[in-house]
Amino acid sequence: MQDRKIISATASVCPVCLKQISAQRVAEHDGIYMEKSCPEHGDFRVLLWRGSEESYRNWERQKQQPAEHYCHTHVDKGCPYDCGLCEDHLQQICCVLLEVTQRCNLHCPVCFASAGGYSEDPSIEEISEWYDELMKAGGPFNIQLSGGEPTMRDDLAEIIRLGKEKGFTYFQLNTNGLRIAEDYDYLKQLVDAGLSNVFLQFDGLTEEPYEVLRGKPLLAVKKKAVENCGRAKVGLTLVPTVAPGVNDNQVGDILKFAMQNMPVVRGVHFQPVSYFGRCDLEQNEQRITIPDMLRYMEEQTDGMMKAEDFLGGGAENSYCSFHGNFMQMPDGTIKSIKSDNTGCCCTSSKQSRDFVAKRWSVAPVLASTESSCCNIAQTTAVNNSCCSTSQPSLFDVFLERIENYTLAVSGMLFQDAWNFDLERVKSCYLCELSPKKKIVPFCAYNLTSISGETIHRGK
Repeated sequence: MQDRKIISATASVCPVCLKQISAQRVAEHDGIYMEKSCPEHGDFRVLLWRGSEESYRNWERQKQQPAEHYCHTHVDKGCPYDCGLCEDHLQQICCVLLEVTQRCNLHCPVCFASAGGYSEDPSIEEISEWYDELMKAGGPFNIQLSGGEPTMRDDLAEIIRLGKEKGFTYFQLNTNGLRIAEDYDYLKQLVDAGLSNVFLQFDGLTEEPYEVLRGKPLLAVKKKAVENCGRAKVGLTLVPTVAPGVNDNQVGDILKFAMQNMPVVRGVHFQPVSYFGRCDLEQNEQRITIPDMLRYMEEQTDGMMKAEDFLGGGAENSYCSFHGNFMQMPDGTIKSIKSDNTGCCCTSSKQSRDFVAKRWSVAPVLASTESSCCNIAQTTAVNNSCCSTSQPSLFDVFLERIENYTLAVSGMLFQDAWNFDLERVKSCYLCELSPKKKIVPFCAYNLTSISGETIHRGK
């Protein structure tokens, strides 16, 4: 093929049998591709990066150096089969997902966990053992309460309180928002128990994305969940799954909605769709890559957020993610801020852990606002807050805006069996705790073959 250049080699898996096979990254005129061949099932090719070889190479910030971490397993079959973590892993843990239920009140066509139906929830005693295992493995880590839909459990507040007693400090609720939208008292119980952040599925500002990705119209429910998070004074991160031809034209609208709802909304975390778990969407050449997301954000915010404002992963592999931080000024304009102090240059799992805990938790101005004094929805500028008792200095105003009106915009490109890259997996700091108490990188845990088989999760 003309203008085809092999630029590097790695290892991957066959999408059919999940056996480890060699792979290579190939530069062509329109982007970087992964090519690989299974002796039994033939050749596979997938787009990794829509852009030039130069832009691809420039995105890589630094090579990862091995970081000491607790090893559950020894290398036997090799990555990704020995995850637990094994001694070949390169990074310490930042966040751990605990799947506290497999029950769900939706049946999303793109569920990575293939959740739904009835299954017995892990007991409080089992979850207590999970916490103990994570502390032994180097905790406390940031805890993501996941599922299934974790709010199907009535004892979720008890799970949070138990974790706090064990020494964990940051608790994130990964949720579709249905229950917290209709049951404010339940949400308040979670916040009172120590919930730090609501990680809310939020796929767009029209009904179409919800009908395609979630199976039913949900926009009003999502907006109510946002409102209730403001009332309950808990940090809120919007989490859009972005799919080609479904909602890739709503990236800007989602960002504008987030800015309009600051300081309740603390971040937007985009997740371009990955083809694993129960994903009914057909994979095609329109796979969304990092350059696509950067272009969507710049074009759809009319240049308020520019591609150059974002960096690749520092603690994780650079090609796993992007992130940038933006301060909203009193006049509503947005200013990009790049500084170690904003967490934009995290180079370790601990820095990432601390950044998330600080930037995604409730804004200080909300945490200190008494309902009898201020209407949160009307507190649109720190220096104009109705709780102010004196005129602050310009420096104080700047510091308060950094703390309260900084929007963390990020994205994570999870891997599936087509673009699975063992170099990226070995640098993963987002893990799941399996029922067998193995700590497994997220993409390895959810790796799914064409027929629905997995290595760690099961069919």
